[in-house]
Amino acid sequence: MCICPTDWIPSQNLQVSSQKRPKRSGVRIHNLARRKQRKEKIDKDMKLQNLKLYMENISIIEENEKLRKKATLLHQENLALMSEFQNRFSKHDLFNKDESKNTMH
Repeated sequence: MCICPTDWIPSQNLQVSSQKRPKRSGVRIHNLARRKQRKEKIDKDMKLQNLKLYMENISIIEENEKLRKKATLLHQENLALMSEFQNRFSKHDLFNKDESKNTMH
């Protein structure tokens, strides 16, 4: 039985490829593990950022409500002052009209 060099080479290739396969799998598993860790870190960072933004939004909404209440009070005060102002000037105008009628006669 003679072993041809062509028969011998493929078997050598199989041994070489089988030796490389575990290294590749190990690298792939390592890369997958790294990717998973990075994804988990990114997910954790995004959740933290989301929570911070949520809390900031709540404080902005609360501040907005306070400002809206102040604006409503100022508007009511403004209406009251305008009403008082108009009442004073309308009385003043009536008084001036009565005086002008009296002085013309």
